Amino acid sequence: MEFRELAAFVAIVEEGSLSAASRRLHVSQPSLTQTVQGLEHELGVALLQRTNTGVTPTDAGLTLLTEARALLARREAALRVMAEHSDRSTAVIRLGVPAEMPAEVLSSALAALAAARPETRIHPRHLSTAAQISALRSGELDVGLIRERPAGDEFDAILVVRENLGVLLDSRVAAEIAGPGGVRLEELAHLEWVGFPRAGSPAWYDELTGILRSHGIDPGPATSPDQQPIPAVKFASVTGGHAFTLAPEGWPEKAPAGVTWCPLVGHPLVRRTWAAWPADSRRRDIGYLITAFDTPGPSDREKR
Repeated sequence: MEFRELAAFVAIVEEGSLSAASRRLHVSQPSLTQTVQGLEHELGVALLQRTNTGVTPTDAGLTLLTEARALLARREAALRVMAEHSDRSTAVIRLGVPAEMPAEVLSSALAALAAARPETRIHPRHLSTAAQISALRSGELDVGLIRERPAGDEFDAILVVRENLGVLLDSRVAAEIAGPGGVRLEELAHLEWVGFPRAGSPAWYDELTGILRSHGIDPGPATSPDQQPIPAVKFASVTGGHAFTLAPEGWPEKAPAGVTWCPLVGHPLVRRTWAAWPADSRRRDIGYLITAFDTPGPSDREKR
């Protein structure tokens, strides 16, 4: 048995359902089902039983729950004690940062890390999701902030922030189509979408363009990799009323005169950012950073 398997089992029992545990751990339900089946196969007993409202532990499951909690607590205690004997010399965490990362989320986590591990330095690099995953695999990054959850067991990941995306429009267009609750996505069908290169984050790009198409919007050809939609390009593109682009509320860039940000009715577009790191990492300073990202701040890690 591995500690991550025991932690997953404890989460399932505490949440009372696979779906709730899946949200808590930010892993898929099939993955949790496989974890439980693996434990049951290894131990030779049934650990969970399904009910009308979810799952409950069997007698064997209750026994494992007690032992798992004790083992996980003992592990954390051992790590805390051994951390006092570790080398406290200056360490560096190479951190990948995507475009438009919410500044307060990043600064809050880095401030918490600085308070807990003042000897640790952060070396940030602005990279796309695809480039960050490649750099994590090659050892050039220690932690990545990416726009799609990595598949498989190669990396661990936690959800850092969810952002409801709104739309940047020429102010005259916004005045015509925006209602009390914002702009309906289908109202943008006559405009050109100013997007981003698919190569930078294929899964997020496909999810986003799929939603646009379902609302009658033709995303058009993918942006070439050398055409990054920096703020100045976004503002210039929507001025004149022929295009729209997406941005979260409270975007760090102040819109110039003639450009308006509007929410989208129903929040159909949600951008998620995960922190990802190699699953075999045992660095305590990285653990502190991940814990800082996993601790809700004033924004509760969700942008509405």
